[in-house]
Amino acid sequence: MNLTEMSFDDLMEEAYGLPGGKAKLELLEQAVRVADAAGDIDQGYEARSEIVELGSFHGYPMKALVAFSWQLGQYDKNPGRFDDYSLMWSYKWVLDRITAFADISRVQIENLLEDMKTRFAAEGYSSRTYHYYRAHILAELGELDASQAEWDIVQTMERDEMSDCQACEQHHLVEFLAKREDDEATVKAAEPILKGKMSCGEVPHVTITKVLFPLLRLGRQKEADKLQKKGYKLVKGNRDFLYHQGEHIGYLTLTDPIKALEVFEEYIASSLDHENPVDQMIFNAYSAKMFRRLAGESIRFQVKLPAGHPCEHQSGEVESLAKHFRQLALATAEKLDKRNGNAYYTTLLQQL
Repeated sequence: MNLTEMSFDDLMEEAYGLPGGKAKLELLEQAVRVADAAGDIDQGYEARSEIVELGSFHGYPMKALVAFSWQLGQYDKNPGRFDDYSLMWSYKWVLDRITAFADISRVQIENLLEDMKTRFAAEGYSSRTYHYYRAHILAELGELDASQAEWDIVQTMERDEMSDCQACEQHHLVEFLAKREDDEATVKAAEPILKGKMSCGEVPHVTITKVLFPLLRLGRQKEADKLQKKGYKLVKGNRDFLYHQGEHIGYLTLTDPIKALEVFEEYIASSLDHENPVDQMIFNAYSAKMFRRLAGESIRFQVKLPAGHPCEHQSGEVESLAKHFRQLALATAEKLDKRNGNAYYTTLLQQL
């Protein structure tokens, strides 16, 4: 049956039966159109709730942000009509990825943080989650010292019902320490996760790549190699992990560049329409590094690129590919740095 001929209930029933991905998103977006055309706010809210979750965990963060903004507006217009807890929880998902979009200003980001703080307080929650996400956002903006100050506050406060799970919180600490380039501390903080004492839907998936480079620099390549194989299986095939798939390319570039090329070829297509600019930037940056490495090899490569790719006719010219992906990554880094008021991302890419 054509999507335009399906009822809201049929669309939602089919969507609920699908895994996260483009097909499910299309059903949910059609459900939104049906609900809006009928003026049914409750149905529109339900479908958008699913889009927020799908977008947050399957590579469509901008669609999640747009859907959430609509929900927040309806929540304010209709006090008591919608569930407080689920909306406040999804607020965190949106904030987790908000800094990836250079068009969203620092003032807007700050306003969202303060709005979340006010709403959480009104519902009786502490400010711990506010400081926790402020720490994360400041780190993403490249302000590591300011982020550390927020982490110091978080670690003095008791968890409450709005706190992320312990595995997620520990992962964010590992991620922060990796940004600070403190290899010993990064690996130590990751130990409870790596030993299986902490886990959740995305941990250790997203944590493993944070320790690969530190372990390599500490002379512990055997451990890193073993973890890379385990970690790659966990993120394989999920478009939400493009950032981490890029980090796997980066690690393999140093240890097994031919394997790195295989990983690149598997995800280059999904990277093209990915909605998270930072994830694309990291994927492109590590791909550029890989192609520079391959340019030094004596073999001639014929890279598998998707049809219609701008470099489709340069698939055997790895130096040209290195330049192309470097320029893509730098263009995003420059936009982010302009918004952030520093040179954090361009410096990061130069280090890569």
